[in-house]
Amino acid sequence: MTETHGVSAQVKPVMILKVGGALLQCEMGMARLMEAAATIISQGQPLIMVHGGGCLVDEQLKANGMESEKLDGLRVTPEQHIPIVVGALAGTSNKVLQAAAIKAGITCLGMSLGDADMMTARVKDPQLGLVGEVTPNDASYLNFVLSKGWMPIISSIAISDQGELLNVNADQAATALTQLVSGSLVLLSDVSGVLDGKGQLISSLNRSQVNELTKIGVIEKGMKVKVEAALDVAESMGQAVQIASWRQAQQLIALCQGETVGTQIQPQNQ
Repeated sequence: MTETHGVSAQVKPVMILKVGGALLQCEMGMARLMEAAATIISQGQPLIMVHGGGCLVDEQLKANGMESEKLDGLRVTPEQHIPIVVGALAGTSNKVLQAAAIKAGITCLGMSLGDADMMTARVKDPQLGLVGEVTPNDASYLNFVLSKGWMPIISSIAISDQGELLNVNADQAATALTQLVSGSLVLLSDVSGVLDGKGQLISSLNRSQVNELTKIGVIEKGMKVKVEAALDVAESMGQAVQIASWRQAQQLIALCQGETVGTQIQPQNQ
């Protein structure tokens, strides 16, 4: 195997892996995913991991006598929830993933969307409270980290120009990071992809098919947010986005070798 050093690791487009909170509750799933990630990085494929941590946020809010609501699949985040949400995402979730990466032999860096001016952030909708919307800004720090062959592990906490800590939906954070580094996006969850009304995997979808399935209630809640984020990337960058499962981590290696896994979200003209 050819060893990659410095800028040579940048030959392949950066792969952005978005992982959900359910992964953090499955030690074996994390171990397998990080082993697959270590193999991929050793083959010269730069990787960025971006994560949420909804299960942990719910747990911590409950422990503090607070309850969380969702609006169109997005977590409403009032000001009094923010210290707990930030602690769960930028703190515990980030470090648990970092520990799993280090155990798999990956040199990694725990970060948030608020670091190094990589994102511009603002409040998305006052109805949602301190929920952020981010747009790509400066990739120079990320490019430096990737050029060293390290894997950034990025929590979906952003900071506005006014200094507000903001909770960003992790699928939407992954979209902005993909656009920032002109990478390819893989959204990983605990299901194998987008399933039809009978629980069968749908191998490919474009916007008009997504609209139809959303209308009849097959795509809803968290999967609706995920699919919309994937469509944003597919259409803005003219390339397919994968929605797959971290339960089959070995599929990621197949993906790097040009195979398709899970559901491919296609640009409309494909």
